[in-house]
Amino acid sequence: MPLFSAGDPALLSRPCVSIVGSRNATPDGRARAARLARELVERGVVVISGLARGIDTAAHLSTLESGGCTIAVIGTPLSKASPVQNGPLQEAIWRKHLLISPFAEGTQVYPGNFPQRNRIMAALSDATVIVEADDNSGSLHQAVACQKLGRWLFIMKSVVGSRQWPRRFLSAKNTVILERTEQILYALDLQ
Repeated sequence: MPLFSAGDPALLSRPCVSIVGSRNATPDGRARAARLARELVERGVVVISGLARGIDTAAHLSTLESGGCTIAVIGTPLSKASPVQNGPLQEAIWRKHLLISPFAEGTQVYPGNFPQRNRIMAALSDATVIVEADDNSGSLHQAVACQKLGRWLFIMKSVVGSRQWPRRFLSAKNTVILERTEQILYALDLQ
């Protein structure tokens, strides 16, 4: 599948971790995403997310505020921001970091575009962390893709007891309940 990009493709040669989750994130979820992004940046990890509201926005903003590098994989053509409010953030990412889309200019934006975006994020990442997600969240497409690709999947401990969906993934060998950032660093041999 062709990918369209703007920015610095060299970021893909570094360790990359996706931070994803609910668009309707709780304040605690956004704070967890921001803290995780900050701690990964401190170890030189590139943070990937999907530039959606909620968890994605928190992860991108925290990465930028921490002086780290981020990659946004979007479900629209490069020239279109969704949500519109993230237009300035999207521009900041393509100017100094990396913006990726599987959708050519002029492609219509449909809800079905976003699972494809999540599969690409899984493929580009060494690991994915689901911070917060409902039982029908689009982040679960990324979880499935991680398992198919043999990528690490981390599910934050706060989600495991409160939702049904984690049970579908926890029996896989590359799926871990995340309690500390060091677990990711250890799995990726970055400790």
